[in-house]
Amino acid sequence: MASLREQWAAGEPTFGGWLTVPSSVSAEATARVGFEYVCVDMQHGAIDYQAAVGLLQAIALGTSRPVVRVPWNEPGIIGKVLDAGAEGVVVPMVNSPEEAAAVVRACRYAPEGARSHGPLLSSMRRPDYFTSDLTTVAVIPMIETVEAVSRLDDILSTPGVDAIYVGPADLSVTLGLKPGNNDGVESFDEALATIVAACKRHGIVPGIHSTGALAERRLEQGFKMITVAGDLLSMRTHMAGEYAQARGAAGPAASGAMY
Repeated sequence: MASLREQWAAGEPTFGGWLTVPSSVSAEATARVGFEYVCVDMQHGAIDYQAAVGLLQAIALGTSRPVVRVPWNEPGIIGKVLDAGAEGVVVPMVNSPEEAAAVVRACRYAPEGARSHGPLLSSMRRPDYFTSDLTTVAVIPMIETVEAVSRLDDILSTPGVDAIYVGPADLSVTLGLKPGNNDGVESFDEALATIVAACKRHGIVPGIHSTGALAERRLEQGFKMITVAGDLLSMRTHMAGEYAQARGAAGPAASGAMY
């Protein structure tokens, strides 16, 4: 499968799955669904670096491109997830062009950046890793605050940024709203429209954390990188639905029942 950067260059939308559970089994299952990318979330959830290495190996068994959201904008962890096989790095809370430039430096080798060379794991899967790095590794700072939206043109002018990724929960919080998707609220809708318009001006791919139900709307708004499902939420939602269906068929639960 083509890299995310190649798919975006062709104008193709990419849909993704999201991992917060440190299980290689669920990671492999997610990567075999058909998502264009699967993201390992090291910022929120229960995944540390050692678990992330195993999840990236599991994702390689499927057809999805492996992406990692790192805990913070710090070059050490960015370099380590790239060495482990990530083909895209999502970096949270990028609020200035200086912070965006730091993301690029951490993701790229000289002269474009300052990443140290040592891709021991990723080079096993791609022997041409060093020469193919610029066509495979996607640099994806997050735009998720009012401050970042106010400085969009400066952030998106940063050389080396491939895409941005909107975190609706944090964006909503900084707008004074409840965390989550607040479609229909003017300030939230205007922020998304502003982000997409700026991305179009600068030739940057707009991405967003979303759901399957919202995917059509996000595509119409202009987003091209859309996460539509997460492992833990999907499991809980499906199990709750199955339980509700079974409980409905069985009638009300007995008061004080012991199991």
